[in-house]
Amino acid sequence: MQKILIVGATSAIAEATARLWAARGDALFLVGRKAARLDAIAADLRVRGAAAVGCFTMDACDSAMHAAMLEAAEAAMGGLDVALIAHGSLPDQKACEASVEKTLKEIETNGLSVVALATRLGEKFEAEGRGSLAVISSVAGDRGRQSNYIYGAAKGMVSIFLQGLRNRLAKKGVQVLTIKPGFVDTPMTAAFSKGALWAKPEAIARGIVRAVENKSDEVYLPGFWWLIMAIIRHIPERVFKKLSL
Repeated sequence: MQKILIVGATSAIAEATARLWAARGDALFLVGRKAARLDAIAADLRVRGAAAVGCFTMDACDSAMHAAMLEAAEAAMGGLDVALIAHGSLPDQKACEASVEKTLKEIETNGLSVVALATRLGEKFEAEGRGSLAVISSVAGDRGRQSNYIYGAAKGMVSIFLQGLRNRLAKKGVQVLTIKPGFVDTPMTAAFSKGALWAKPEAIARGIVRAVENKSDEVYLPGFWWLIMAIIRHIPERVFKKLSL
């Protein structure tokens, strides 16, 4: 049985992942902003077989609450083996272009708050010489594109930060996993037209559980996004800047 913390537990990907862990009999501690939604998910996970499920209501951007949340998680489960950071938002790119305030808020939500949590969790796992820290970034962070560069900039920050954290903690027996999903059919993307490149949250969840078990460093989900992003990253800038992506 593993003791697993999930921040952003009400997101579609996080909920699908939690269901897989619950079915294995793991203990879970769910963190999110909406108490009623957390309680509903917790009840479902108990039915699915979770050894125990605790909840903590918190806005992940409130870094002053991070320490108390971690203390509550450890107290509830008697320790911590795995942490999944899964919170985030999908900003309106055009609205952010017209507002410094909106831009900074989205970077805080998708970037800085994640870095704050990862820093604290990395410190904890390093002191213990064990643990797995899994963080949902995005393929959007691999290269800035005009259609979503605010979101991409925040996710790029997360990915680079995790590279450095992984480099530092690998020698301490700590896994730092960067998860890079492509297009995922969730309530957050309900307004988008769907096509062949879109995946369901359940498919992403299976990839996350497998990557944690395999002690992977980085995973593109679904896997074909590795090739897509390798091509996009290698387009010369003089050509790339003329494209409408």
